[in-house]
Amino acid sequence: MIKTSLLFFATALAEIIGCFLPYLWLRKGASAALLFPAALSLALFVWLLTLHPAASGRVYAAYGGVYVMTAMLWLHFIDGVKLSHTDWLGACVALAGMLIIISGWKAA
Repeated sequence: MIKTSLLFFATALAEIIGCFLPYLWLRKGASAALLFPAALSLALFVWLLTLHPAASGRVYAAYGGVYVMTAMLWLHFIDGVKLSHTDWLGACVALAGMLIIISGWKAA
């Protein structure tokens, strides 16, 4: 379960970075040179998706829970957004949902 969770986290981080860098270029006036590392990050994201247990709705639903938590952590630590208690609660509920989903994989 830990290996899968870390893979989900790495995948989410690659996806967020791959989308954040073009955002900096388009909205914040950053250099277009950011598009190259953005493309690399999105390529990494796609490659990481191939390492997941299976390409199924169950896997992507579980990944979604980790993505929500990763996005909230990004907002807090990278963007400096002060998150509310309900932000943290929602992210924890999403992460708990992921843990529930992957805990039943062996039974499925």
